[in-house]
Amino acid sequence: MSEQTHGRRRDDDTPDDPTPATQTQKQGADVDDLLDEIDSVLESNAEEFVRSFVQKGGQ
Repeated sequence: MSEQTHGRRRDDDTPDDPTPATQTQKQGADVDDLLDEIDSVLESNAEEFVRSFVQKGGQ
């Protein structure tokens, strides 16, 4: 008979690659900075920003 080997079972619920809280907070701050930058662009020239997304001639 052939011998079977099984991997070790983990009984705990910890993820294999946990994300540190500081990295999550940094990503949140980066997103906030990006949204602030978008807001400032829209405040200064919203009409131009919208025109750049309007399709012309069925594009």
